[in-house]
Amino acid sequence: MGFFSKIKKLWSGEEEAPKTPVETGEALADQEHVVQTEPEAQALSEPSTATPERPHAPEASPEQAAPADAPAYDKDDAAWRNDLILALREAEPRLSAWLSLLLEDVDKAGPLLWDRLRFLFHCLEVPESEADAFVEKFAAWATDMEYEQVEEFRSELQFRLALALELEDEEDERSRLFLKLSEGLSKTKEQIARRIDGLLAGHDKIDESFWEELEEILIMADMGFEPAAKLLENLRGRVRKAGTNDPTRFKDILRDELADIFKTSRTIKAVNPPEVVMMVGVNGVGKTTSIAKLAYRAQMSGKKALIAAGDTFRAAAIEQLKIWADRVGAGFFSKGENADPAAVAFEAMDKALAEGYDIIFLDTAGRLHTKVNLMEELKKIQRVLGKKHPGAPHRSILVLDATTGQNALSQTKLFHEAVGVDEIILTKLDGTAKGGIIVGIALEHGIPITFVGLGEKMEDLRPFHGQDFAQALLT
Repeated sequence: MGFFSKIKKLWSGEEEAPKTPVETGEALADQEHVVQTEPEAQALSEPSTATPERPHAPEASPEQAAPADAPAYDKDDAAWRNDLILALREAEPRLSAWLSLLLEDVDKAGPLLWDRLRFLFHCLEVPESEADAFVEKFAAWATDMEYEQVEEFRSELQFRLALALELEDEEDERSRLFLKLSEGLSKTKEQIARRIDGLLAGHDKIDESFWEELEEILIMADMGFEPAAKLLENLRGRVRKAGTNDPTRFKDILRDELADIFKTSRTIKAVNPPEVVMMVGVNGVGKTTSIAKLAYRAQMSGKKALIAAGDTFRAAAIEQLKIWADRVGAGFFSKGENADPAAVAFEAMDKALAEGYDIIFLDTAGRLHTKVNLMEELKKIQRVLGKKHPGAPHRSILVLDATTGQNALSQTKLFHEAVGVDEIILTKLDGTAKGGIIVGIALEHGIPITFVGLGEKMEDLRPFHGQDFAQALLT
């Protein structure tokens, strides 16, 4: 939505009882959030050739539905609103605190929850049509997923609110991300943190044998030989600068070094709209689902997103991407199987410009027929986009599978040399003990890792923060 810069009014002391809103605004299309289940596992798998059926949404019960023509809240029932606004003013200015107050005595989806959500939006001076659209989309999603109890969807509700309110970087959301990241790194922590703890317990000083054992730990974590050597060199320098050989101080030194590794220089974020994002990566890394999750985030932040099916050679790739576009409520464009990917990009730009899209996510092939060179095809797409829309593609995002370890390093090298990778998304981090590859990629290539995949839910594609990673890994 992108409409929240005014949240201070709740605490200014100037708020009066809210006025009665006008009739609800226009509803947006149904948006579905997908949790991987056994029947859907094939749809989530990139190499799959099957086209999963989208389940029909059950009809909403009268208690759960949020009709578009219903008043936002009852103007004659002022008691709960007055009590709630006093509580909101006194609460910490955090989304989780507001949500806890909203959900008091609310145990399931229904009119009471929808009224309270609309009331929160009203208190934050959100345009009423935007608030209504959010509520209606969330109510439709809850019905489609057959969720009734608040505890079944509370995490999803807070995630959507954080995106819509542009509050994802607030302290509470960062804390939620840290916990999620820590859980996702559990296997990697067993591989690295546990061994480092053993290393520290087995040495009374930082000497040469200490460094040799640490090097072995880093290589075993699939960091890569050269990145591990570079990290050791940096750590040796930090230890010398600190003037210590005390192993009890080593974790803090390592944590600071890891945080510094992921620091990136500031870049110009502004683009000439629509923004064009070219997604690259080999088959099977989770590129299709990453595109869907990025489009979902864009839609929730108020952008009109278009997904273009440029992977025209892989069986069922277009059908899978279309299903995901429908699920997240994004626009979709394709020219069918075996079409020229560069032509898809060119005509997708026409559609985006004509229909006022804010952002395009262009899928590309991860493997082509033997007669066609993949990297040359990607370069051709870049040239076509640049001619059609100056500056495009504005970002090239490489999707990597964390479970592949060293292969991720070689993939980064090949794609970066060919198309100039701007960002990296590392998927399946929750399923691997090879999370050290994150450090290897940053040290060897210096490309920002912007998101990590920590599960199959939409909310499980989370922004990556190096300091949080270092803290989660070594805590």
